[in-house]
Amino acid sequence: MSTENEMEFQHDTEEQAAVFAALADPTRLKLVKLLCRQNEPNALCVNALAALLGVTQSAVSQHLRVLRGIGLVKGERRGYRIHYFVNRDALERCRRLASAALSLEEPGNEESCREYSPERESKNVSSH
Repeated sequence: MSTENEMEFQHDTEEQAAVFAALADPTRLKLVKLLCRQNEPNALCVNALAALLGVTQSAVSQHLRVLRGIGLVKGERRGYRIHYFVNRDALERCRRLASAALSLEEPGNEESCREYSPERESKNVSSH
């Protein structure tokens, strides 16, 4: 793998891990699914989200903080409250990252596991 490809692979892997970590919590996943059903004008405030999810407002706020951290959720101040909605561009990026991480595509020029296999090493040693 070239240095540029290694850096891209590393960056993508870190982004993928952040997405999976953020969505690993069942409440956060429910929160994202709920917000995906909303259009921006119909964004929901923390009070509404807490009531719909059956959790406390502080729990919703903490979960939203994590989701905002990866850019998946945006907030917009409306009067005294902030209303939240899914960042559609970030959602698409998350979909691509998850799909790439779980892809069953044939390997390209990347090294295969066989090149680093202990069995291969022992065969090379014994054939000398």
